Amino acid sequence: MPSPTIPTPRSTAPGAWASGRHRRSVIWIVALSTAAIIFDGYDLVVYGTVLPTLLADSTQLGALGPEQAGALGSYALIGVMVGALTAGAFGDRIGRRRTMLTCIVWFSVGMAATALAQNITTFGILRFVTGIGVGGLVATVGAMIAEFAPPGRRNLFNAIVYSGIPAGGVLASLAAIALQDTIGWRGLFWIGALPLVILLPLALLRMPESPRWLLARGRDADARDVCAKTGIPMPEAEPVVAGDRVGFAALARTPLRRPTALLGLMSFSGLLLTYGLNTWLPQIMSEAGYNAKGSLSFLLVLNGGAIIGGLIASRVADRTGPQRVIAVTFCLAALSLVLLTLSFPLGVLLVAVAGAGIGAIGTQVLIYGFVSNYYPTTARAAGVAWCAGFGRLGGILGPLLGGFLLGAGIASSQAFYIFAVVALLGALVTTAVPALRAIRSTDEARIEADEAPVKVTE
Repeated sequence: MPSPTIPTPRSTAPGAWASGRHRRSVIWIVALSTAAIIFDGYDLVVYGTVLPTLLADSTQLGALGPEQAGALGSYALIGVMVGALTAGAFGDRIGRRRTMLTCIVWFSVGMAATALAQNITTFGILRFVTGIGVGGLVATVGAMIAEFAPPGRRNLFNAIVYSGIPAGGVLASLAAIALQDTIGWRGLFWIGALPLVILLPLALLRMPESPRWLLARGRDADARDVCAKTGIPMPEAEPVVAGDRVGFAALARTPLRRPTALLGLMSFSGLLLTYGLNTWLPQIMSEAGYNAKGSLSFLLVLNGGAIIGGLIASRVADRTGPQRVIAVTFCLAALSLVLLTLSFPLGVLLVAVAGAGIGAIGTQVLIYGFVSNYYPTTARAAGVAWCAGFGRLGGILGPLLGGFLLGAGIASSQAFYIFAVVALLGALVTTAVPALRAIRSTDEARIEADEAPVKVTE
């Protein structure tokens, strides 16, 4: 007697749930992705929390000077860039689930190995290696959320997931305050390895492969099986973009070549502002006359504003489209940075710092969501990876730019003006990104031209 077949859920209206099982499956995916990104954010910030100990005590890793400490900090960011681009090369070919699970194992093992490092060279190498796993995960979760979330909630769920980066930074700071005296800097790195034992088993059980990716790879039966087991509606066929190219090969081909360059510049601007302000805001405000505690409170407001404001902006983006919202938040960053140069009362300055957080860190969260939903399934992981990888150059440049400006004796107000110009340029680049309709029309016309019969003249 044949076994009964489980009906495959069909696509639903934007923002709607096909069933309770559909809702539970997506919430599991969002929760696991957020937890992974929180530990990514923890990894990127924990080095800064242990740096004073490493500088002050040469018995830990050896004698460490400020210049060498700065280089060690950059190794992880370079690893993030390499990891993001690598994930883009493989994510569209081997699948979202496999890439994400690999990255969780990678950065967890990297954190554990770093906790065992006995010298500066080994520590630096392991920071770079760990960064590869971090970058791969940052590039993969955007594609995951874009392909699992209902259309009317994609920007919100994306904002929830990527808000894990500043949340992880807060977790690293709190862990250092509460536990460093007890477990030492090595213990803080061991905490970063916990996903291997608490997150990976859950992800193996509750993180399915993307049905959209399976369909794009011609695995229709596997896609129907995943949808039947999870309650996720069967995706509709997508328009063909960039012919049959997959991954980075599709990005390099018309009609995706131009928007890919512009989206990379958007991410470059957003990450330059994010890392530049996170690195130098306390120092800039200290030079403006605030004490150390007051300067650090600006950093807390910057990231808190990014989390709250980013979630609100994402809801607006779900209703009106993310491109216009991103341009507005870039402009908000520019305005807020200019306000910080004026002699306003503390309360007004804190509001301006929160606005800068929304316009810098919050904008980058929205950019990831925009990019994730811009590309077709066959190039989505590569598109997000390009955005995260090329944008990471801005993340590396931001701290260097701030250090150069302050080292050259330029007033803090001038530094804010320069960051404001970067924000305005980001807004201009955002408005220049072609609409999806124009991209698909261009590709359809190109395909028709390629398939047209060639007339032979005698």
